[in-house]
Amino acid sequence: MSGRLAGEAILITGGGSGLGRAVVERFLAEGARVGVLERSPDKLARLRDDFGAEVVAVQGDVRSLDDNRRAVAATVSRFGKLDGFVGNAALWDHGAGLLATDGDRLADGFDELFAVNVKGYLLGAKAAAAELVKSQGSMIFTLSNAAFYPAGGGPLYTASKHAAVGLIRQLAYELAPKVRVNGVAPCGMASDLRGPDALGQRDLTIMDSRSPEAIRSILPLQFFPEPADFTGPFVMLASRADNRTLSGVLINADAGLAIRGIRHVAGGLDL
Repeated sequence: MSGRLAGEAILITGGGSGLGRAVVERFLAEGARVGVLERSPDKLARLRDDFGAEVVAVQGDVRSLDDNRRAVAATVSRFGKLDGFVGNAALWDHGAGLLATDGDRLADGFDELFAVNVKGYLLGAKAAAAELVKSQGSMIFTLSNAAFYPAGGGPLYTASKHAAVGLIRQLAYELAPKVRVNGVAPCGMASDLRGPDALGQRDLTIMDSRSPEAIRSILPLQFFPEPADFTGPFVMLASRADNRTLSGVLINADAGLAIRGIRHVAGGLDL
């Protein structure tokens, strides 16, 4: 077995589609053994069909501590250890604004979105922590450009990703020196990231709200990213050889968005 993650056992939440699926594929290509916690039975079936025994696929909800524990236990049972945990499952609010959203729906949407985007990360970390202390492994959490500046979503999503930044820093502090804890913050991409039921967004994907051209036009690097374009930072942070020094670090993989600001009209050099 070769690759930067050869022999590593890593659990990923929300690994059935989008960025999570891309990270699963990249980690397998780098030699890792992978567990996945995924709510959708159809996505789990596709993982099993595509990867067989290479992936331990567990159906469950990141909002449940028991489901997170089952996923950790299944991964350790199959592979004998746990070297990494990637908290990735999330909801997006499709830019639902403060003034335009009914107050009751806003309150219910907050509870649902934060339960996945923040509590889900916390419970996953809790379930994985003891095994990661044993292996002196790492945690990686998926953030967003909304963890740094506004307009990557509405107030619910933006606040949830800022909360995840605080969680990463606190866990990096608490779990040092045994476990490294970091985050990767992608920009918009081709994904089926869904919204909260409470906002009537269960069947809406990010592509229903933001077109590829709209995303490309605000990115200084002027291309529309695919999920696979963001997997490199996850590999680097998970790798024992490539990352002995980074903990509490947030990699802002936003295709240059921060250098311009999210409201700036696209321009750039004509080379």
